[in-house]
Amino acid sequence: MKTRASVLLAILTSASVALFAQQPPERSVAPKPGPPPVLKLPAIQKRTLSNGLPVWIVELHKVPVAHATLVVKAGAGSDPRGKFGLANLTAEMLDEGAGSRDALQIADAVDYLGANLSTSSTSDASYVDLQVPVARLGDALPIMADVALRPTFPEGELKRVREDLLTSIVQAEDDPGTLVQFAFPRLVFGPQHRYGTMPFGTSSTLKGFTVADLKQFHATHYVPSASLLIVTGDITPEGALARLEPIFGTWKGAAGQTTAVPAAAQLTSRQIYIVDKPDAPQSQIRIGWVGVPRSTADYAALEVLNTILGGSFTSRLNQNLREEHGYSYGASSAFDMRLSAGPFLAAAGVQTDKTGEAVKEFFNELNRIGTLIPEDELKKSRNYVALGFPGEFETTGDLARKLEELVVYNLPDDTFAKFVSAVTSVTGADLQKLAARYIQPDKMAVVVIGDRKVIEGQIRQLNLGPVNFIAIDELFR
Repeated sequence: MKTRASVLLAILTSASVALFAQQPPERSVAPKPGPPPVLKLPAIQKRTLSNGLPVWIVELHKVPVAHATLVVKAGAGSDPRGKFGLANLTAEMLDEGAGSRDALQIADAVDYLGANLSTSSTSDASYVDLQVPVARLGDALPIMADVALRPTFPEGELKRVREDLLTSIVQAEDDPGTLVQFAFPRLVFGPQHRYGTMPFGTSSTLKGFTVADLKQFHATHYVPSASLLIVTGDITPEGALARLEPIFGTWKGAAGQTTAVPAAAQLTSRQIYIVDKPDAPQSQIRIGWVGVPRSTADYAALEVLNTILGGSFTSRLNQNLREEHGYSYGASSAFDMRLSAGPFLAAAGVQTDKTGEAVKEFFNELNRIGTLIPEDELKKSRNYVALGFPGEFETTGDLARKLEELVVYNLPDDTFAKFVSAVTSVTGADLQKLAARYIQPDKMAVVVIGDRKVIEGQIRQLNLGPVNFIAIDELFR
């Protein structure tokens, strides 16, 4: 059932997210050059239920499918101090028992309707997603409402879900590609900042959570005043409201006090960190610092800049480390933009005996991105971003996810309509200024997980800055 629900476990077990890529960015066929596409999105029809719950409806009548998403504006950033991981565990537990059904009965009921129901939580929000043939929407919405509004948080299921997460953390210690995902944020943001700890928390916090903790978090944050319903697909506003009002219109609750994630202190000098993993066949390299929030006015231009640096298969980092030197299966970079500034990082898994040379090439590219970008490379990057953008709106689920972005980050309704124009107007001078501001290699953290006896000498020879050694257990406290 959890297509998006176990986002955090997926982070532990794969490198499919570009931010933590160990594989190269996707080798895709670039859109054919041409005039910028005109993105014509159907109107967002905004309504409100009797309890004040906002509803956004977008009609898409090509396929008889409906997609409903309840967006709750509370994610890992809402975790209380000392209880990191509570938002994620609450979301994980929503469909483990709700209303009068247990977990298996929920799964059976959803399958019988040909539907897909998932729960999830990110740094900034929590979600309950339902995709269903429109003819069965009326039968599926009560199940969705039970999961979102009336979870029972059974003790036995909590024990099982918690043990699964704890096992994944233990397994992470043996995999450098996963281990670096714990190490990099901890060393850039620090253990006290929320972004310095993985969204699912630590072993100690997970072990301390009780059913009462989950119920309290749910009662505080899963309330109409902090939520919004998105419905896309083969449905009219009148039809949607007629189904939603009896089910969600009676939902009550007053939101508790939530403290926003504070901006993290920016790094001011380069530091090198080595985490020893004896006999590791590869070294995992992450280089970066605190980036920018999603609300930045530079969003479109940074998309273009990062596409050139490490956001596509033909990016400079990937061409250098993979194609030219053969040090890695793939290298990438990303700005992870959240409500507060998330990390910027460049990433790759490289041959152990080429670790020092790979780090050198990373810095060659990080420094070179600050020089004026040739016009043909700039044009190619603008086209890549602009011509590929409409593909992000192809299905009801795609559109729902884009609308979630507007909701969670409080973006203007015309954000996507203006995006292509913003991309195509980016100049080389714009990118040079942005690189000087947002990519300063002499102040970034360099985190390398690998076989110390092989890589330490290689790294020291680069004379990049002080070399620090971090024990694995320090990353999990």
